[in-house]
Amino acid sequence: MTRIYFPDEIAAHGVCDIGDEQAHYLVRVLRVAPGDAVALFDGRGGEYPATVAAVGKHGVRLHVGERAEIDRESPLAIQVAQGISSGERMDYTVQKAVELGVTRIQPVATERSVVHLDAQRAAKRVAHWQSVAVSACAQCGRNRVPQVAPVMDYRAWLGSLRGEEARLLLSPLAVKGLKELARPTGAIWLLCGPEGGLAPAEHRDAEHAGFAPVRLGPRVLRTETAAVAALAAMQVLWGDF
Repeated sequence: MTRIYFPDEIAAHGVCDIGDEQAHYLVRVLRVAPGDAVALFDGRGGEYPATVAAVGKHGVRLHVGERAEIDRESPLAIQVAQGISSGERMDYTVQKAVELGVTRIQPVATERSVVHLDAQRAAKRVAHWQSVAVSACAQCGRNRVPQVAPVMDYRAWLGSLRGEEARLLLSPLAVKGLKELARPTGAIWLLCGPEGGLAPAEHRDAEHAGFAPVRLGPRVLRTETAAVAALAAMQVLWGDF
């Protein structure tokens, strides 16, 4: 079933017009035609069955059915703070984190981040990562789109934390693994460093902020592998795998 993200108001039993960019993808890539069944999702939990009514040069018109609340969210409320990595590595982390059920992704600028973004470039990258998150939701069936938050300086982000959530820091220097921890009872922050890992002072600052170091076996994982592996392990240990 083709799934289409439509964040605007959707009228049950009405019509919905899909604009240029998505329409081009539907027509040129997916080859939809009148009569084809698709599903709309609004990113806030709603999913609508729909049928392609017409295909035009600049848009696709859908006939929309009844709204349904279909919950495919993880029982774990995991937020990932990821040290900004370069290019496709960051895209991969965002995509797979969404597939694995995270509720929020916080990009953080660290000392060893290879990519350094000014305000304008940072805003563009966040918009791109948010688009990656939307596409991941369309693929995996989630009807709630996680937020990719604006880029923050690492220490400013640490200083902004106010909640009572469990705080985990991925570190190859840690003594304990995930399976040695008790299941968190509430929300979870998972902190992952960039390509070169966190600097020693950043590691100490995270521990002072209440982050418990955990390791993922005896091997050192790449930044784009670490968060994904940790999320998968957490879903096995405590979630819905």
